[in-house]
Amino acid sequence: MNILVCDDDKEIVNAIGIYLENEGYQIFKAYNGLEAIEIIGENEIHLIIMDIMMPKMNGIQATMKIREHKNIPLIMLSAKTEDTDKILGLNMGADDYITKPFNPLELIARVKANLRRYTTLGSMEKKKNIYQTGGLVIDDETKTITVDGEEVRLTPVQYKILKLLTANAGRVFSIDDIYETVWNEPAYNSENTVAVHIRKIREKIEINPREPKYLKVVWGVGYKVEKI
Repeated sequence: MNILVCDDDKEIVNAIGIYLENEGYQIFKAYNGLEAIEIIGENEIHLIIMDIMMPKMNGIQATMKIREHKNIPLIMLSAKTEDTDKILGLNMGADDYITKPFNPLELIARVKANLRRYTTLGSMEKKKNIYQTGGLVIDDETKTITVDGEEVRLTPVQYKILKLLTANAGRVFSIDDIYETVWNEPAYNSENTVAVHIRKIREKIEINPREPKYLKVVWGVGYKVEKI
């Protein structure tokens, strides 16, 4: 697999290159968006790791240009101060993001997950009774859940909660709404019951449960699964 790493900081590019070469990947290096686009035009690239803030052409602009012709998995690199740009990057076509400074093991996990999804999950979108957001896929026919191609095992109650939220991705459900729908009875002191199940689901579907990508709390309102 060929991976393009693009960042104006050469030390970061070299470090990421070493991590990924140790995993057996072929690495291409670029230091701004224009160089990245040129490399993609001349080589078969299977995944891109792209920084946001770069000279000549930044990561947002490069992503928009790439998405005009290519559907290659793209992971956005961002500093913690660049949350707005990170969201814009996802809206412009990035598949995932990772925040600097990053844990090399998390970076490798995200690379493998995005490659797996790109190569194995394309046909799933055509099936009926499939609920999907990003790499989270629920097949309600087989009652199976996969995250980035890896099967996740949930209890029946956890499955019902996640299916409810994923089937309505982006919509916020109150704790009472979740309890009454899943348990099919009036909600009474249900906050702790629902919270415990939410925590267990996060532990199984999130790379970092403390910074969830999918299952999020909306403080004072309830929970939602992010629409990606």
